[in-house]
Amino acid sequence: MSHHYTLTANVRQELGKGASRRLRRKNEQVAAIIYGGSTEPQPITIDKPAFYKAIEDEAFFSSIIDISIDGKSEQVVIRDLQRHPYKALITHADFMRVDATHELTLNVPLHFLNEETCKGVKDEGGVLHVQNNDVQISCLPSKLPEYIEVDVADLALGETIHLSDIKMPEGVTLVELSHGEEHDAGVVSVTHPTVVKEDEESDDAEDGAAEEKKDGE
Repeated sequence: MSHHYTLTANVRQELGKGASRRLRRKNEQVAAIIYGGSTEPQPITIDKPAFYKAIEDEAFFSSIIDISIDGKSEQVVIRDLQRHPYKALITHADFMRVDATHELTLNVPLHFLNEETCKGVKDEGGVLHVQNNDVQISCLPSKLPEYIEVDVADLALGETIHLSDIKMPEGVTLVELSHGEEHDAGVVSVTHPTVVKEDEESDDAEDGAAEEKKDGE
């Protein structure tokens, strides 16, 4: 992992909807909770500017995060964000504690390589169709990848790359494949382009309108 994230937090003493509304009005911190492991869930508040900056980065959602709570550090991964229904605000964040000796399950993004030089697109006139932008993996925290690469250079028209075709880093397994071959979903394919004959449809519509007008006369 090339990214390292550190957030500053405080123990949240006031709980409930009223306390959450007051916190949002101050617009300085975000309500959150840390859970998991043998320790009780801990409500916290996170410094808002640093948190909002961190969530702009895709890697934040597939990285181990250090949270300093009143001077004591904990390692966590983000599990969920609750957003305001119509404002650009995060109303709550869920973090799960990380145990270095236990595997964790997390969604990580897929990065597609060589899209512009893909055989089925460049040489055969097809269109690259992405069916999944991320995958669910299981691994020890020390093996957690920031993303998984999928090379589409040799993907021909009509072909599909499935989950089982992706080369996983050492120590990382795909959760979906552990459920059986029927879960070996397609990730990316090259398909024939959809051609919409706009000019012909427009001409047909105009001809039809002209005929209706003539009949009306």
